[in-house]
Amino acid sequence: MSTDNTFNITKVSSTRVENVNLDDPGFGERFSDHMLEVEYREGQWQKPSIKPFGTIEVTPALNTLHYGQSVFEGMKAYYADENTVNLFRPEKNHQRLVRSCKRMCIPPVSEDVFIDGITKLIKLDHQWVPQKEGNTLYIRPFVCAFDPIISARVSDSYRFFIITTPVGSYYNRPVKLTTSQKYARAVKGGVGAAKTAGNYAASLYPAQEAEEKGFDQVLWLDACEHKFVEEVGTMNIFFVIDGVLVTPELSGTILPGITRASVIQLAKHWGLPVKERRLTIDEVMEAGANGTLDEAFGAGTAAVIAPVEEIHHDGQSVRFDFEQRGPVGQKLHDQITDIQWGKAEDPFGWITPISVNS
Repeated sequence: MSTDNTFNITKVSSTRVENVNLDDPGFGERFSDHMLEVEYREGQWQKPSIKPFGTIEVTPALNTLHYGQSVFEGMKAYYADENTVNLFRPEKNHQRLVRSCKRMCIPPVSEDVFIDGITKLIKLDHQWVPQKEGNTLYIRPFVCAFDPIISARVSDSYRFFIITTPVGSYYNRPVKLTTSQKYARAVKGGVGAAKTAGNYAASLYPAQEAEEKGFDQVLWLDACEHKFVEEVGTMNIFFVIDGVLVTPELSGTILPGITRASVIQLAKHWGLPVKERRLTIDEVMEAGANGTLDEAFGAGTAAVIAPVEEIHHDGQSVRFDFEQRGPVGQKLHDQITDIQWGKAEDPFGWITPISVNS
């Protein structure tokens, strides 16, 4: 085991990367050689450890299993060249993790541990970063309660982990969306803006029902009136209506996506009209019917820019003729991914490069 001022590091004796096809890795199925773990006890976070990836032993009474006090993030690392791996806006992921922790009564992890931990993991496991265009190393930081007590209260102990996994495309074709008049993802005053496990667990059954009807995901509407568009189960949603890029405003029930913010900033930089506002599903369907809905796409870390093929609501559908992305979505996708992969200028300072051979 080696140590530095802030981390204990135990390296694997030999890598498993030769056993993984990085050109076709699936999504979240194989995990890199190392992981990070930090324990919170006695009112403070302890010294971080990087160790071989493996199982952890927990008690059946672990309170996070019963009461769901956990939050997570989703990030990617991008192969730039044999010496460099890029991170995309990692400080924004840390800021969102801190906000999620606050909402779930979890002590926040410091930015130093978050960024430095990811950096050290990437340096150790840089061979796991796929070189094939479109494939990346997915990074999953998460925090969970660790008290061995079945009691509905705030925990006294926590664990922070970072694991990584090589991934391919999340969606390999345009997606079909349907609304739900019966279920809701989030309510005002709830935890919709936090990236917490329960949000995703609650969305699985409606998503399963949507899949049984031939759709890929639910286009969530507001919980009170089932009238206003909010987001898709796995990403934020954008529409190009009469030449204007429109997305639902953040109101506490929508996850503030890092890719969402990047799309808005980039579009404004180009001079493309952008509006963040309340948007009814009836307006979307009417724009589709009268020809002013030019395109729709989702935006998220896993999907980047995912084109929408169909929007279904109340027995009616709007369909798009694009085999892949529309012109706005394609332009945004190309620019964002080129910045991420180091192929284009980064005018916003979004990229944090990691020198993997130093």
